[in-house]
Amino acid sequence: MFFGLFKKAGNLTPRQILGARGEKAAAKYLRRRGYKILLKNFRSGKAEVDLVAREKDWLVFVEVKTRETEQFGAPSEAVDREKQRNLSKAALDYLRMLGNPRIHFRFDIVEVIIASGSKKPHDIRLIQNAFDLSEPFIY
Repeated sequence: MFFGLFKKAGNLTPRQILGARGEKAAAKYLRRRGYKILLKNFRSGKAEVDLVAREKDWLVFVEVKTRETEQFGAPSEAVDREKQRNLSKAALDYLRMLGNPRIHFRFDIVEVIIASGSKKPHDIRLIQNAFDLSEPFIY
């Protein structure tokens, strides 16, 4: 699955490769914590949710941020208002696709640090309920 991506899209940038490795590591990490991964890379227009998961009674929209170092700050700092608005829009589109179920949902961020040349992540951190549904959206 993961390696097939590289064969089909041999023109991926190093940044895209790092991001794909981070998403794979994040999904494995979340599964070990009891999350059920429902969907990877849900796209809605220009917005994308990296992982859609269930965790107990919650539907969770997960943004994965992967970096080689934290020299310029924590990876989660890249999830600014614009990114939150895009994630909110994509999440609402996903919920609409399901028929707008009455369900609890939240936005989590997974930070992944994979040092250059390393095969395994140095650190993975989960930030549950990292932000609320962005204004002006309501559900």
